[in-house]
Amino acid sequence: MNCFKKDYGKYGVLNGLSTYIYTMSKSKSAFFCNNCGYESTKWVGKCPSCNEWNTFTEELIDSGKEKENSWEGYHNNQKGTQVISINEVNSLTEKRMDSSDPELNRVLGGGIVLGSIVLVAGEPGIGKSTLFLQQGLMMKDQIVLYISGEESIQQIKMRADRLNLKNENFFLLTETHTGPIFKAIKKLKPTVVIVDSIQTLESNLIEAAAGSVSQIKQTAAEFQRFAKETGTPVFLIGHITKEGTIAGPKILEHMVDTVLQFEGDRHYAYRMLRTLKNRFGGTSELGIYEMTGEGMKVVTNPSAFLIAQRNESLSGSTIAASMEGMRPLLIEVQALVTQSVYGTPQRTVTGFDLRRLQLLLAVLEKRGGFAFGMKDVFVNIAGGLKIEDPSLDLAIILSLLSSYEDIPLPQGICFAGEVGLNGEIRAVNRIQQRIAEAEKLGFEKIYIAGFNNKGLDTKKHSIEIVAIERVDEAYQLFF
Repeated sequence: MNCFKKDYGKYGVLNGLSTYIYTMSKSKSAFFCNNCGYESTKWVGKCPSCNEWNTFTEELIDSGKEKENSWEGYHNNQKGTQVISINEVNSLTEKRMDSSDPELNRVLGGGIVLGSIVLVAGEPGIGKSTLFLQQGLMMKDQIVLYISGEESIQQIKMRADRLNLKNENFFLLTETHTGPIFKAIKKLKPTVVIVDSIQTLESNLIEAAAGSVSQIKQTAAEFQRFAKETGTPVFLIGHITKEGTIAGPKILEHMVDTVLQFEGDRHYAYRMLRTLKNRFGGTSELGIYEMTGEGMKVVTNPSAFLIAQRNESLSGSTIAASMEGMRPLLIEVQALVTQSVYGTPQRTVTGFDLRRLQLLLAVLEKRGGFAFGMKDVFVNIAGGLKIEDPSLDLAIILSLLSSYEDIPLPQGICFAGEVGLNGEIRAVNRIQQRIAEAEKLGFEKIYIAGFNNKGLDTKKHSIEIVAIERVDEAYQLFF
């Protein structure tokens, strides 16, 4: 046994045998689902949470090195955990900040809530950075910090020069690590923080690469803690995947207070800022902008813009009185029905749900006896809009019938009604706002469901309100 008795320095000797005692802790890794953020100790083919296949990737979450938190707060004293009755809690109205933009105020529910964290997502090149750079420059009464992990200071300055806006309280920081970012925040003490984008940030607490599931969760959690402790609103600009969903784990959308979707067809000038989630206001709100060489221009009367280029003498075109949140919109619906050349007819839709169109065609086949089974059908929502409102059903059916018969509809009319599987016209919500919008734009008649007409005071409106009950009744009125 004496052969083992050596001086191993840092190595210990146990029972006469030399053994290695590792003073360095092992690194830790885990597997994360790229779709929902589910964490697993080993790789699995199908995610138990979201049931997606082949979405797990391995990420290093702890290298064994000691690290310090990026955000420790202005005050390190921590309050003890307390249980309190809900009756003892004082009701307070959230304090809001004016963003100097009526459309952003609309989608946020009346302004920027202090201490809120807002996630803004959209396709690349749609104008997210331009919109929030413009928003920051317009807020001259606030100290705004714009954190960019994608562009240099010179690139941001060039865009600001195109916007032709100046603000002495607007500051730039090009950094991707949260440690230096929060040190700059503690020094500057801004009242609004804009991060472009959350997928480019890295935290010192996580060893994974920027944009990974664990990094997005950690950096978003640090900004969430900062926003709640200091009452500073934070805007996180995010990317989307090729499927159109927000990049990163689904938990990111649960962590934030508000989720905004910035969308639009890049071939059109119009952009829509849509509310998907809002803890301080209603959802499904919509703000409309026009993208110009000098930035995003607010569209105050979108209905007039959307129907300005309509040709009244062509078949297959109707006007639908739609609602997006609390905002009424009059939009043009275009349809083209032609004889199918090949065996399988085509169904092409832009700005509308394809499955909804197939349902309406089945109703026309079964209840109206129209042979759409051998016709190619193309439907387009003019202006590059994407509308999910079921009140478009009546306008789409009449557009299809107008193109089918090749007879244009009379001028100065619009429609608002949902179509059921039995061919009945069903009532839609907020019919008063739809009628008022059509009246304001000079329409002479609006066709609505019969149930909507009950209890409606038609004397208040100069526009003629016509109630119809079934699809075949609408066909007899026009064709």
